[in-house]
Amino acid sequence: MKTKQLAGILITGAVVIAVGVSGVLSNVVKDRYNQSQGSSFMNSLMSSAEKVSLPTEDFVGVINIVGEIGPSSDNVWASSSGYNHNMYMKYIEQMEKSNRNRGILLYVDSPGGTVYESDELYLRLMEYKENTGRPIWAYFGTQACSGGYYIAMAADRIYANRNCWVGSIGVIISLANYKGLYDKLGIKEIDITSGANKAMGSGGLDLTDEQYDILQSLVDDAYNQFIGIVSDSRNIDVETLKPIADGRIYTTKQAKENGLIDEEGSLQDEKEAMISEWGMPSDIKFFEPKTSNLMMSGLFGIADQIRPKSDTELAVEIMENEGKGVLKYYAD
Repeated sequence: MKTKQLAGILITGAVVIAVGVSGVLSNVVKDRYNQSQGSSFMNSLMSSAEKVSLPTEDFVGVINIVGEIGPSSDNVWASSSGYNHNMYMKYIEQMEKSNRNRGILLYVDSPGGTVYESDELYLRLMEYKENTGRPIWAYFGTQACSGGYYIAMAADRIYANRNCWVGSIGVIISLANYKGLYDKLGIKEIDITSGANKAMGSGGLDLTDEQYDILQSLVDDAYNQFIGIVSDSRNIDVETLKPIADGRIYTTKQAKENGLIDEEGSLQDEKEAMISEWGMPSDIKFFEPKTSNLMMSGLFGIADQIRPKSDTELAVEIMENEGKGVLKYYAD
């Protein structure tokens, strides 16, 4: 056997062993962590992972609303990629207190997400703007839908890529009903409740007309809140807005015609316009935060992702992530 072939076999074997060991270590360490989750040491590490080191020179803070909007993971070993709600809330607070911060640029490329987190970030941005008088501008990438569009209503000006999908103004609750499957398998759900509607939305039961109306009222209230915010931000009368805000998605051209955005252009176009309008230095830094995550979180996050999952784990994952009955500003 040639030396190169032997070396290749040895390297491949080492990688396989390393992955296997990483998977085992990931499970062991996560189990140990979960057993002592109240540890002040671990809590301090999680807190520090959400802090941002701000620039020492003047800067515009960039907040990337990318991916699905939702609560931050409480798993310290999880991957840090994607939307990080807790970090953005703390980042805005840090910028508000910084005399080097000159404004915020929201970069939105999201289908939306949960009502609670979308509204909380929007309100925090509005508080920042009111307390500082600094500008907030938004740029839309490939999509700015539902909760992503909702958050952008804190912006004074909105630019969008010419191929962006904009809108999906609306609210959704998704439920999964397994009653038909249960009937075939001879399974019957039994819930001991304090009231007729306590088990409303459970997968093994059909919704009654009353329960459907209850859930619809939740959607309607969240929707009215959404269009009220869009109406105020975009200066569009509510009655004019409602036919536009039926959940549909618009092209950039259509969104501009309907007053949902201000300009079509590139991200660089927007940066230059923001610098010019607000009298900022031409070389001002547009700063994107990086979390000071634990070094090992990436390793354990990757190891957990590549670990083969059983059929049971996959089924549980689907049931946990689909049909949870959570109010969402989301383009499904």
